[in-house]
Amino acid sequence: MSMTQASTLRIASYNIQKCVGLDFRRQPQRIMQVIDSMKADIVVLQEADKRLPPRPAALPHFLLDEAGWQIVDLGGAGSLGWHGNAVIWRGDAIRVRQTAHHDLPGLEPRGAVRVEFDTHIGPLRVMGMHLGLLPASRRQQITHIRRFDEELSQMPTVWAGDFNEWSRQPVLDHLAPDMRFLPPVASFPAAQPLGALDRIALGAGLEAVVHGVHDARPAHIASDHLPIWADLRPARETAIPR
Repeated sequence: MSMTQASTLRIASYNIQKCVGLDFRRQPQRIMQVIDSMKADIVVLQEADKRLPPRPAALPHFLLDEAGWQIVDLGGAGSLGWHGNAVIWRGDAIRVRQTAHHDLPGLEPRGAVRVEFDTHIGPLRVMGMHLGLLPASRRQQITHIRRFDEELSQMPTVWAGDFNEWSRQPVLDHLAPDMRFLPPVASFPAAQPLGALDRIALGAGLEAVVHGVHDARPAHIASDHLPIWADLRPARETAIPR
């Protein structure tokens, strides 16, 4: 591991659309190719399970195992995660402390997942989410997540997921002023990205060295979303507050 890699942690978020690509083919191996090529330490996934009960994993466990990925156990028997949200990680320096999942309010059944890690950049709380299609539902869901986040012990926190917010205005920022949303990068639709639906936000104690969207092939066809990523490190005292 290089000095730069040792001092940062790469987190990624990817809506894998149940491993069905823009060519309408379900190809989990293609999704794995995209995930592996990002070189991330922790990946938050959305639409990782099939829709109907018992919600079997769309991305088979054995493919992740073969590639050396660890799967956070979020309580879904046979599923990869909770309400389609899953978290995977890779690396000897990362350990899971605690996990939880939360139902979210709104007209559609939605959920969020929480994983607390020990990592090589320190303790880290990861909140993975896939918010609703309706603006009113998204407002409710962000408010709900913020409320139970505030009740937890203080820990550097990152939110990551598909926020389904098309507006380039700081709508989400206003709903969660204690989180710093990284500048939007277009990630949807994958073939010709227009909307920054996938976002990463950082709490106190964290900063992003660099962030972006992963568009290397076959990401342009593997899902309808491109994955996004950020290289994180503990915030420096000299960092300019937003």
